[in-house]
Amino acid sequence: MVLMFIAMAVTVLAEELKPVQAPVAGIQTAAPAQATQAPTGEALSPHGGPGTRLRVREAGYPLAGGALLKEGMTQAPMNDNGPKGLNVHSPHSGREGEAPTALLKEGATQASMNDNGPKGLNVHSPHSGREGETLAAMPTEGATQAPLIDTGDTAWVLISSALVLLMTPGLAFFYGGMTGRKNVLGILMQCFTILCVISIQWVLFGYSLSFAPGNSFWGSLEWAGLKDVGFGPFKDYAATIPHQLFMVFQMMFAIITPALMIGAFAERMKFSAFLMFMVLWATFVYDPVCHWVWGIGGWLKGLGALDFAGGTVVHINAGAAALMVAVFIGTRKGGGHKAILPHNLPFTILGTALLWFGWFGFNAGSSLGANGLAVNAFVVTNTAAAAAGLSWALIDWIFNEKPTMLGMATGAVAGLVAITPAAGYVSAPSAIIIGVIVSILCYIAVTLIKPKFGYDDALDVFGVHCIGGVWGALATGLFASKAVNPAGADGLFFGNPKLFLVQLIATCITLAYSFVMSLVIYKIIDTAIGVRVKEKDELMGLDLTQHHENAYTIIE
Repeated sequence: MVLMFIAMAVTVLAEELKPVQAPVAGIQTAAPAQATQAPTGEALSPHGGPGTRLRVREAGYPLAGGALLKEGMTQAPMNDNGPKGLNVHSPHSGREGEAPTALLKEGATQASMNDNGPKGLNVHSPHSGREGETLAAMPTEGATQAPLIDTGDTAWVLISSALVLLMTPGLAFFYGGMTGRKNVLGILMQCFTILCVISIQWVLFGYSLSFAPGNSFWGSLEWAGLKDVGFGPFKDYAATIPHQLFMVFQMMFAIITPALMIGAFAERMKFSAFLMFMVLWATFVYDPVCHWVWGIGGWLKGLGALDFAGGTVVHINAGAAALMVAVFIGTRKGGGHKAILPHNLPFTILGTALLWFGWFGFNAGSSLGANGLAVNAFVVTNTAAAAAGLSWALIDWIFNEKPTMLGMATGAVAGLVAITPAAGYVSAPSAIIIGVIVSILCYIAVTLIKPKFGYDDALDVFGVHCIGGVWGALATGLFASKAVNPAGADGLFFGNPKLFLVQLIATCITLAYSFVMSLVIYKIIDTAIGVRVKEKDELMGLDLTQHHENAYTIIE
């Protein structure tokens, strides 16, 4: 069955690789209004919102209602009832039978209308007036418009931010179900602590270090305390949503990234050491790597590295640090490096479901707009997760004689990890291949490599997130296509081997920097206060010894 899925995906991908003749610009008939519509399009930016809307070069396209689209103007997509009139920025184009009351002059633009349809022409504000009002004066030829907030894009990114936030409690259940019953509250406590602490760090200086203009290594303190991070758009990151919304969306990534590491050192770390490590790691590891890949002037961004939603910044970065901690903190007492049997598998499945659900905001939200790129990211995210979950279950069936729920859940998470850097650059057939292969690679890392080297990565953070992230970053260099995202790049299979090389460089640099810098932070904390709990505390469980709480009442 796996071979069948791969064969089907390869067949469809082969069709994509065939040269496609560019369509000739011309007049398209728009049913049912029988009016012609000018061709329009969007160039979409990597890890960003809608880019420049392509202008119509042929002058004089007739529109519904008898209006004429003049050279240099653009037309917005119409609502489900067909074209209702001329509206440049908004799909809310009017009610049945309405036609525009005025024509835009050449070079002018029109603001988005409210949800009740156009009320008139208004250049500077989407709040265009009351019923029946029209603009008294026309903008002069060549007039420009102040940046406008797109309400659809803003709503989608707000929702996506909430979805990504939900992933951290989801991760708490995912990890908590897999630990022993004496440590489940400790895992939940660590996840929620990160949510609180990194939220404050990000507002005070984390966002500024990651995204403010600075040098090629990291940003500056120019935006510390959200100074100058206002409610208007900052076009270098997202031209259609408030700058502060972009900040809060990125905050959710900064929260979940260090939380991923918790599974590697489960049941062994002091809470005080954990708190110090996470704040320092977020500041000196996450923030710089984030700036390299996504920030203004970041050197990996300048090199041409592609990371749509966090394969390098999130998963490789956290996975390399997780491996370091697992190696240097040592194995668990009484358990060696044996796998922990889940004490509550339904908790883990609940966590998987929350992660899968939240991942749509993680990936599709990274388009920073309600647009076609978001749809593609949504589709390939689900496709890769499904392919990987099914593949892992089949591997279990072949080698362990039974498919397991834990195996399918682990595979689905691996697929979500692998598609993350590629979500805005690859097609659905490519996502199937990425999902199938990531299950094979992560299964080998978890069942063969970990026992061979003896490190105690308790919940397989390195085996799933780092290995999956590495494969996803490299797969982006193989399967990326400008047919999916014109602002991206073609990968090796589409005639551009340079992108694969750039992805390989970005991956290796991130692995090395994260491992070494995390080790430096670890050693400083271990020297100052000690990282690991005492043996008797570990045997008793961290729920009691670190937090004086019990998840369960046990009667002996």
